[in-house]
Amino acid sequence: MNGPVIRIAWPGREPAESETRLSREWLLTNGLGGYASGTLLGIITRRYHGYLVAALPAPFGRVMMFNDLVEHIELPDGKRFQLGGEERAGVPLKLESSELLSEFRLEAGLPVWRYELEGAVIEKRLVMPHEQNSVYVNYRLLAGVEKARLMVRPSVHFRPHEDPVSAELDTGYVLMVHEDRYEIALPDKLPALRFLLYGSRAQLTVDKLRIQEIVYSIEERRGYPARGDLWSAGYFHAELRPDADATLVASTESWESMSALTPADALASEEERHRRLVQKASDNVAGRGNAPAADNGIVSQLLLAADQFLITPGGRVQDVARARAVGDEVRTLIAGYHWFTDWGRDTMISLEGITLTTGRFNEAAWILRTFAHYIRDGLIPNLFPEGKNEGLYHTADATLWFFHAIDRYTEVTHDRSVLKMALPKLVDIFDHHMQGTRFGIGVDPSDGLLKQGADGYALTWMDAKVDGWVVTPRRGKAVEINALWYNALRLLEGWLSDDGQAGPASRVGEAAKRAQESFNKRFWSPGTKFLFDVVDGPDGDDLACRPNQLLAISLKHAVLDPAHWKPVVEICSAQLLTPFGLRSLSPEHKDFKARYDGDLRSRDAAYHQGTVWAWLIGPFIDAWLKVHPEDPAGGRAFLKGFASHLDEAGLGSISEIFDAEAPFTPRGCVAQAWSVAEVLRCWLKLPAG
Repeated sequence: MNGPVIRIAWPGREPAESETRLSREWLLTNGLGGYASGTLLGIITRRYHGYLVAALPAPFGRVMMFNDLVEHIELPDGKRFQLGGEERAGVPLKLESSELLSEFRLEAGLPVWRYELEGAVIEKRLVMPHEQNSVYVNYRLLAGVEKARLMVRPSVHFRPHEDPVSAELDTGYVLMVHEDRYEIALPDKLPALRFLLYGSRAQLTVDKLRIQEIVYSIEERRGYPARGDLWSAGYFHAELRPDADATLVASTESWESMSALTPADALASEEERHRRLVQKASDNVAGRGNAPAADNGIVSQLLLAADQFLITPGGRVQDVARARAVGDEVRTLIAGYHWFTDWGRDTMISLEGITLTTGRFNEAAWILRTFAHYIRDGLIPNLFPEGKNEGLYHTADATLWFFHAIDRYTEVTHDRSVLKMALPKLVDIFDHHMQGTRFGIGVDPSDGLLKQGADGYALTWMDAKVDGWVVTPRRGKAVEINALWYNALRLLEGWLSDDGQAGPASRVGEAAKRAQESFNKRFWSPGTKFLFDVVDGPDGDDLACRPNQLLAISLKHAVLDPAHWKPVVEICSAQLLTPFGLRSLSPEHKDFKARYDGDLRSRDAAYHQGTVWAWLIGPFIDAWLKVHPEDPAGGRAFLKGFASHLDEAGLGSISEIFDAEAPFTPRGCVAQAWSVAEVLRCWLKLPAG
């Protein structure tokens, strides 16, 4: 085994209640956007839980191909134990069976379960080979008996991974057997799901059955359809001995690709790939004095977590063909698992932490060039919908974060090729914003500030919308939009000057000067000692205390007068800071919501109205260090809570959001790119010790 070993506390520090025991989830990804995921106990509770969600070419997108696996071990004395999986209608694996689980660990980022069955010790581990829609499920007998019988029943319901679990189960599944190879197919609809079983006396017993009324508890709690059926062709069985393990391989790849990697090869290859990732990051931070080592502990786990978001969007065939025609590659960042695709805003915020701090400079350049190709009317895409080749552009800030990302790439790598390619496009972005572009985005000629807003849209990062209700529209001149606008102007001014374009640089510089003057006149509130969140909105100026104001300090070119930095940081520390990031709204505000839970409308009502966002710890620490440059150790203290979080919710990763009050329950996506990116960036930025 190569790479870090992270042992997850089991049953953990919380009481062994059913909901707590089902709250820990594991995640494996394949570098294409596909994944495998489930609860630590093997009980499926989300529509997204399964052993293989394959990333297929458009128009399919990500498809649930292999949903569940009922696992039994039979000892020589005839006693049988169920390790995991849903076995019959509405009756999940009994929680008492979880007592069989003696340890769970992440080994080089790969999940490993250890079970003790009256003296017999069984180990299970999962591997997803990089850039393949395949999963390897391996079982080993370690001690206690000379042999044991393994029986595993795979079940399926082919559907887009976001479709409800209640979607009609197709009755046309066909099982095809080719000697020791097995296929389950829906002819003329989707690629086949192929199975191989490696092991002693391995075989399949065919007993086709429909498993009815599986209950998905998290879907039920979130107000979605929560009952659905699965179909099984039969069950595989093999003999386990200390010298003979067994591995079930499931894949949508060709038989040739499946056969290319034995189970041992697949494990060794993925461990070696992870070792190289950690080594590359270690080499990248080696010259940073007392920066923390990247090859042990929390940092190494965050490095492997970061890798899960960086993908080759294999489904966007046109992108891949276009890039390779010029000797390039396509890369993008998944914003979060399980349901997000690649979002422009999230990608640009995450770029430094996911790629630059980890030494993955080529991938960073490919991402920036990919998004540059999609600039339309002075905007980069807000997101690429599942199974689509074209993006959606309803965002006011993603394009401004694009300037920030290019600056970070250029500064860290000392490579100006991306900037040279992008510079004409950046000037075009400036012109479109000065003249006005889509969604009401444009500079107000009366004061030089950037306004935005259109009916039915939420254009800032606070973008919750449900049933036509835009929860936080923030129409007008939003504080972080103008902080980003000023930063982009100063960056562009410098780049044009360096390129010898004095005239255009002067024009951009004048726009920046005017925006800065107006910003400090309009946004600073002397009475409260913090910044307005929005000015010139439909209902006037909004003095809600939100974390957005920190960007007026944290960015390279801070738009806020330095005389106001300290009081802003202090008020954000007092009202917004938590152990897991910053609240999105002060508890003193009338619209504050302490919990993010319930159905979609209830959740979206709280999404940006108090809910804690982990990614905001990055801008907070950046701003805090500008006020306290002599105390980097104090900045490190703000990260302590995330260390304990790695063994809850999405194991080994960082959640999207948390409740706004103790115990700060993790919510939303169990693994979020900008959460991991900003914590990792700050961890490597601050001195060790």
